[in-house]
Amino acid sequence: MKYSVIIPVYNRPEELDELLGSIAAQPRPDAEVIVVEDGSAVTSREVVARYEDKCNLQYITEENAGPAMARNNGAGHATGTWLIILDSDVVLPPHYFEALDSGIESLKPDAFGGPDRAADSFTPIQKAISYSMTSFFTTGGIRGGKKKMDKFFPRSFNMGIRRDVYEKLGGFSKMRFGEDIDLSYRIVEAGYKTALLPEAWVWHKRRTDFRKFFRQVFNSGIARINLAIRHRGTMKLVHMLPAAFTVGCFVLLVGELFCRWSLLPLLLYALLVFAGCLAQSRNLRVAALAVPAAFIQLTGYGLGFLTAAFRRYVLRSKEYEAFRENFYK
Repeated sequence: MKYSVIIPVYNRPEELDELLGSIAAQPRPDAEVIVVEDGSAVTSREVVARYEDKCNLQYITEENAGPAMARNNGAGHATGTWLIILDSDVVLPPHYFEALDSGIESLKPDAFGGPDRAADSFTPIQKAISYSMTSFFTTGGIRGGKKKMDKFFPRSFNMGIRRDVYEKLGGFSKMRFGEDIDLSYRIVEAGYKTALLPEAWVWHKRRTDFRKFFRQVFNSGIARINLAIRHRGTMKLVHMLPAAFTVGCFVLLVGELFCRWSLLPLLLYALLVFAGCLAQSRNLRVAALAVPAAFIQLTGYGLGFLTAAFRRYVLRSKEYEAFRENFYK
């Protein structure tokens, strides 16, 4: 077996249906699919049953333990040379496995990742969130799937790793958030080669409303501090910018009490985001929604970052969880 596709799922049967459908549409006799039901109240059993004769499919159930442990469970049942880690909220384009074949053959990595995109069928909010997560104006383009001089660190929504490397490194850690970056750091620190496969992209739904999006990026901000403590030297300037932006927003809002032009920089930034998204999407509604998405992206991450920095560095607290409820709720 060449590929073992591992998909943790939690209360998302409709999304899993789309993902399995996209896999079944490009049959590969050298690929197996392992769905790990992570203690869902709304299970995907019926969805999986519809694809059992279309895919080489395994369905594993477990008590809720979070996505990292679910992936480790799935990896324990895998037989493929390559573990392909996918989130349940992605959909594969028709060329996905061919792109993997080509990228692995040409680059010969030990682990790899691919970028994500927004499909035409996505809601305006999903498209706006996708733009905010990949735009140069919000993330510096580091998540946009472009080649960089720096080392590439795969993310678990679309990630591949040789099974023997995964097993040597012990798989995903018990971190509740940022566990995929933690594994990527350990891959690089152990001397293995990582690569970006630009053509192995996926359609990624991300969060479906701004409240869930805020919670996601807040957790990511917390994870960044925990990762910096686990892996010294990995904190970069770009990781600190959302915190600086958040503090700047607060200062400008307070300054509005004393200066009528204090908010002008924020208005100019909003216009920049709007224009950038409009040029890319050619959709006024998506461009308008991209403005609050960008502010949520930066201030949510910044608040999580600052909260974790205070607790870890000032209060000297141990590594902790941002929220007790499951990340996928």
